[in-house]
Amino acid sequence: MEFSPLDIVAFGSFLVLVIAVSLYASRKEESSEDYFLAGRSLPWWLIGVSLVASNISSEHFVGMAGDGFRIGLAIACYEWVAAIALVVVALYLLPLFLRSGIYTLPEFLEYRYGPTARSLMAFYMMIGYVAIGMAGVLYAGALTLESVYGMDLTQAVWLIGLLAGAYTIYGGLKAVVWSDLIQGLALLGGGAFVLVLAMEASGGLGAFLQSNADRLHLMLPADDPTLPWTIYLLGIWVPNLGYWGLNQFITQRALAARSLRDGQMGVLFAAFLKLLMPFLIVFPGIAAYDLYADRIGTPDQAFPILMTELLPAGFRGLMFAALFGAVMSSLDSMLNSASTIFTIDLYRKRYPRADPKTLLRVGRIATLVFVVVGCLIAPLLVDMGGVYQYMQWFWNIIWPGVLATFLVGILVPKAPPQAGTWALLIGPVVYLALNLGLEIALLNAAAWSFLASAATILLAARWAPMSAARELPDAQAVSMEPHPAAKPVGVVVIALTLAIYAYFW
Repeated sequence: MEFSPLDIVAFGSFLVLVIAVSLYASRKEESSEDYFLAGRSLPWWLIGVSLVASNISSEHFVGMAGDGFRIGLAIACYEWVAAIALVVVALYLLPLFLRSGIYTLPEFLEYRYGPTARSLMAFYMMIGYVAIGMAGVLYAGALTLESVYGMDLTQAVWLIGLLAGAYTIYGGLKAVVWSDLIQGLALLGGGAFVLVLAMEASGGLGAFLQSNADRLHLMLPADDPTLPWTIYLLGIWVPNLGYWGLNQFITQRALAARSLRDGQMGVLFAAFLKLLMPFLIVFPGIAAYDLYADRIGTPDQAFPILMTELLPAGFRGLMFAALFGAVMSSLDSMLNSASTIFTIDLYRKRYPRADPKTLLRVGRIATLVFVVVGCLIAPLLVDMGGVYQYMQWFWNIIWPGVLATFLVGILVPKAPPQAGTWALLIGPVVYLALNLGLEIALLNAAAWSFLASAATILLAARWAPMSAARELPDAQAVSMEPHPAAKPVGVVVIALTLAIYAYFW
């Protein structure tokens, strides 16, 4: 694909706008709370767009569209179940976390179980963000540059990493969320434009639905090796509740809300936006199967080839800007969250007297180190197969134990401190044993891993309960008045999700 002068102007202007707005918005960051939690001042609409922009990135446009090409609509289960998971987060988990006044989710585990559980989760999260999240996002974005524009994969990885790292190192979370706002709007607009072009090329929506009737099912047979219908019993809920409720990368925006009202409505706004994502990402991947199956060597090339064939001159720079923005949006968010966890959960624990300016400096240095490590790992993913499935496979090593540790720890307040550490250790072992030993579907392996971790805590509570439950903090860093419309809005989100499932059953 060749860039026209208009493409170059559109792409360059977009990058300049994102970086300029981010740096201006974060020009007064002076304390660790400013840098890591944007001074706890984020409004609901900024939280909602930032949540989705940080989540949807190149691994979705490349990897999820690729799985739509390979599997069909069933891969959309991750997105539509996420909408319900976000309702749970808004109504039940977020009030608990905001009331405690925490910076990080591992910090909450220390209040509940002690310092060992906190350090172990912090270690898991940093490894996950750098080796799984950042590496996957960098690789998928670089693959697009390689497939569409012929750029060397390794050079593309470093270009993306250094650009996103630059303003994240300087501005912290406030820079991230304002860049997310611009990139999120570009993402939604660009995805909608490609969807319209893909439907036109397929002969219209009616023709698309008719010709792909056998690929537009959300429920696959129980013996399907990737997404059998049995995942809905528990397996699909484990990564979704873990990712959306217990993931620093995501919940850091909600923790930075200026009130519980803003946090709840921001999360619910993100739930509405998540309902749109499969139409903007998976549908084009399925259309690519109809239109260009003979030209696509691997599923991850589906969306890049679609861009190459369908986008007219003058719009290529805009779509590339949207895709590039999606890459940077996820990358800057993971960088900021990884540096937050390192600084607050590890460095400050070791040096409790460190002043705010020292923590600020440590956070920026950590961000730089994580950028370099992620860029070194990303090119190694070239032989890993589909990038979206790669990321889901590895994240499910972490989420079952983490989810069980939080949920059972909250519901069973007398479970002893060591139970959280055991659950965090047992979860990954069970998942790997089931997935590598028995080769069952990864989400079903995640379900059994969650049950094993939960059983560990329950047995510990039965055999060695604490004499009195630990007191969780009640810092109330922001206004804790819930939004009166939160529950009705949550009901609407769940109803819309069920209607979608009923249509594409």
